[in-house]
Amino acid sequence: MGFLSGKRAIIAGIASNRSIAYGIAQAMHREGAELAFTYPNERMKDRVEKIAKEFGSDIILECEAGSDESINTCFTDLGKTWDGLDIVVHSIGFAPKEELEGSIVDNTTREGSQIAHDISAYSFLAMAKAAKPLMKGRENPSLLTLSYLGAVASIPNYNVMGMAKASLEAGVRFMAADLGPDGIRVNCISAGPIRTLAAMGIKGFRSMLDQFSNAAPLRRNVTIEEVGNAAAFLSSDLASGITAEIMYVDGGYSTVGMSGINKAEEA
Repeated sequence: MGFLSGKRAIIAGIASNRSIAYGIAQAMHREGAELAFTYPNERMKDRVEKIAKEFGSDIILECEAGSDESINTCFTDLGKTWDGLDIVVHSIGFAPKEELEGSIVDNTTREGSQIAHDISAYSFLAMAKAAKPLMKGRENPSLLTLSYLGAVASIPNYNVMGMAKASLEAGVRFMAADLGPDGIRVNCISAGPIRTLAAMGIKGFRSMLDQFSNAAPLRRNVTIEEVGNAAAFLSSDLASGITAEIMYVDGGYSTVGMSGINKAEEA
């Protein structure tokens, strides 16, 4: 029996078997959770439906992150199938591709900033609001989102997405304080760079992976499976005392102050 047995989780943001959300679904399914999935539009529906079947689920719901109506309808419809919800996984982020390169000052537009913050940060708050009635009375319910180091440090070409992720992380703290009296925990995983479809839209991402693996204490990149394991733990009763946390799953990269020192040279 897994440590998520009896838990019900909805996962938003799965796009392929290379998605971080896929790694989370794998871990939660392995640990016994019952899963539901969302898709953003008709173009993605068949793809998400196939992935859902891999995990024994036939619950797929449309949830367009930029629409309150779509988000509210998603959770209303989920309530027609499930009488309660334990876990919400928000693995959603977007900014216009042309703003994810070069100078943040020269390339960021008001419209692009609004889109990045709306889809990447506000949608987590909107989903929490819609999910809250279904989480009432559940044991240790959990909201979980995904961030990146660019929320707290400048990363080349991450630009406006870094601003949006900083907003997301601030939201985690405020939401945790607000929902704590209801017993709902709110946490975030800041994952190291992973070769996902979304990440490949960032200019120079391959170089970023090389830099990461060379500088991280573990001297390698992390995997969707490792992020998935951390997500399953944070969403479980094993983490019942943890909320408002930004957990780094990045091989220690975020702790490194200076990279490139050769141990052989030190000796």
